[in-house]
Amino acid sequence: MKLRPEAFQRLDESLDQEFYAEPRMVTHIDPEAIAAVTQLYREWLPPGGAILDLMSSWISHLPTEIPYRQVAGLGMNPQELTANPRLDSFSVQDLNTQPDLPFPDATFDAACCCVSIDYLTNPVAVIRDVGRVLVPDAPLVISFSNRCFPTKAIAIWRHLNGVGQQELVEHYFTEAGNWDRVVRSVPISEGGFTDPLFAVIGRRR
Repeated sequence: MKLRPEAFQRLDESLDQEFYAEPRMVTHIDPEAIAAVTQLYREWLPPGGAILDLMSSWISHLPTEIPYRQVAGLGMNPQELTANPRLDSFSVQDLNTQPDLPFPDATFDAACCCVSIDYLTNPVAVIRDVGRVLVPDAPLVISFSNRCFPTKAIAIWRHLNGVGQQELVEHYFTEAGNWDRVVRSVPISEGGFTDPLFAVIGRRR
């Protein structure tokens, strides 16, 4: 199933560089949801590995007790990335204008993307290139909630619930073509007193 171009339109089509020019040193999900993201990383990101934190910010939610050989961040705001204590290096890049990642093939042992997949206007191209920079069988952990900047989220995302968004992200992996063993995870279900959190994890074919 090919999604129509209007599915990726946004209410605010102004330059993303302008929108993200001011640093936002805030968390976008509550502590319980953050703890669930960190637990996912414990389960899926290999200790001692090289990790790519995609669409990164001033905090990466990586477990503090686990050492990694390298953590590279890619995001939009250099001040936020500079403030992130877990990053060994970072790149500033707008994936909506340039979906190709600035890394050689098979550079990383795992990748993660937290509460940002809803802003990509060409997510299939990005996920396909993430597969290129990962070693075989490496995981990409994509986590998300219902919290977002609604004017920058793509149209189809705004009209789906959490389960529908999981199915959409699974579709991205399928369309990218270089992934297998895609699984869903729901560390925190919808409802209750926490931000809902969902995840889709794929392994590089």
